[in-house]
Amino acid sequence: MSSKDPRKDAESELTARINELEARLRDKELEADALRQVGQAMGILFDIKEMLKRVCHVIVQVTGTDLCMIYLLNKARSELVLRAASGPASGAIGKISVKVGEGVTGWVAKERKPVVLDREAWRDARFKPIPEFQPDSYQSMLSVPLMGAGNLVGVITVSTDPPHEYTPTQIGLLMSIADQVGGAIENFSQYQKMKRRASHLTTLSEISRSITSDMYLEEVLHLIVAMTAEALNLKICSVVLLDEERQELVIKATQASSRAYRTRANVKLGESPTGEAVAEGRPVIISDVRKDKTYPQREFAEKEGLCSLIAIPLKVKGKAIGALNCYTAKPHVFTDEEITLLTALASHAAMAIQNSKLMVRSAIIQEMHHRVKNSLQTIASLLRLQLRYGNFESVEQVLKEIINRILAIASVHELLSGDNLDNVSIRRMAEAILSAAATSMLTPDRKIDIRIEGEDITLSAKKATPVALILNELLQNAIDHGFKDNKVGKIILNTAVGEFDIKISVKNDGEPLPEGFDLRANQGMGLQIVETLVHNDLAGKLKLTSGEFTEALVTFPK
Repeated sequence: MSSKDPRKDAESELTARINELEARLRDKELEADALRQVGQAMGILFDIKEMLKRVCHVIVQVTGTDLCMIYLLNKARSELVLRAASGPASGAIGKISVKVGEGVTGWVAKERKPVVLDREAWRDARFKPIPEFQPDSYQSMLSVPLMGAGNLVGVITVSTDPPHEYTPTQIGLLMSIADQVGGAIENFSQYQKMKRRASHLTTLSEISRSITSDMYLEEVLHLIVAMTAEALNLKICSVVLLDEERQELVIKATQASSRAYRTRANVKLGESPTGEAVAEGRPVIISDVRKDKTYPQREFAEKEGLCSLIAIPLKVKGKAIGALNCYTAKPHVFTDEEITLLTALASHAAMAIQNSKLMVRSAIIQEMHHRVKNSLQTIASLLRLQLRYGNFESVEQVLKEIINRILAIASVHELLSGDNLDNVSIRRMAEAILSAAATSMLTPDRKIDIRIEGEDITLSAKKATPVALILNELLQNAIDHGFKDNKVGKIILNTAVGEFDIKISVKNDGEPLPEGFDLRANQGMGLQIVETLVHNDLAGKLKLTSGEFTEALVTFPK
């Protein structure tokens, strides 16, 4: 009867134990070497593409697999996008995306657990083919989640052509690499956020300085759109302001080089997402303007390469006066950080516009003060002239004439009290003068039709005041002399602009001029004022004619 040799059994057990320890040591050395190589790849953290490329190479090497793919979550955290791959798959980088929960890779992302498939991976119920890879040629798959600071950042997947049984060591090794890579990606993400935040703060600081500088509004708005476009990598950035009278949005500044965009037609307030942002005073985001039915110029957007849009209202004292429009060239999800930055930039733009308006208003007040002073001096001169040469029937008559002259000048100042310092509509001015004259000079028993005909001419402020006084005097003369005895008739004020001059006539069908009337020999107070203003202030001519109508024609250079 034979018996086992205890010494041989002990030696055999010791040899097995040594082999096991050596195998573990080799695994540890392999793991240490793999992690060392991955650590070296981390040294180029700021070039994330190159880092992931090197990591793919290391993983294929240490796991003995044929293919490695690294997917990263997009900004919306809804899709995994291929960002690195080895071998033939490298040509598909950036072109393939997988929804979270879709396929084996998407399942790993959703459940945050590894998946090990040793053979016939395509038979797994979670498997979804990727045409670019001819997946049924790969028998095995090992997918592990990439975690960074407790958050999922992506998935690493390795595959082999023949069936392959993944050892606990290989699975553990890939998990260790995934931990390192996930941490590196999280650090890179934080670095990018800090870099963007620094850039955003620099942008805000620069724009804040520009608002308090001596730059004109146009320069400030162009600086805002240029720096915003650069900070957020925008295709087009523009400031549009609301034309309240026409209810249209007008482009006031843009960094776009596209002439088609800069010269495109104004958009009605209620016909665009930007109009919605202005009307409702809130940001409006469109993921793709080329496909959104609320966007009125989809063909234009397609041609100009515009995709995602965010419109931020510009508010002054709670009221939206326009919007900051931002377009991207590719689909983009605007983050809370970006929306906060754009809201701050929109506030700066609104502040710049408000400051500009206040500066203009201050200039208007100073200019109006100067012009009121000149107008009062004109009235004083007219009073002196009336005291010297006037021939009036009563104090009441004099006061009425003085009141009408003051009201004529007041009509000019009222029109100049708007934002436009130097443009006065002669029609609007004449309407105010005719209304005042009719109230003070026409008695209820007189049925005189006073009308305005001809072109609406725009006058400079310098010419508007003498023209207002001239119209007042001619109208008063027509009523006093043409309809002294007649109770019915009409007075027509007509304006016309020629190539070089402007013509204003006041004609009536009342009493004609006396036979042999001579303008120079028969000047009353009113005509004396008119002729003085026409010659001295307008460098023009006055002509009186009588026929079917008695007409006073004033002609002066444009």
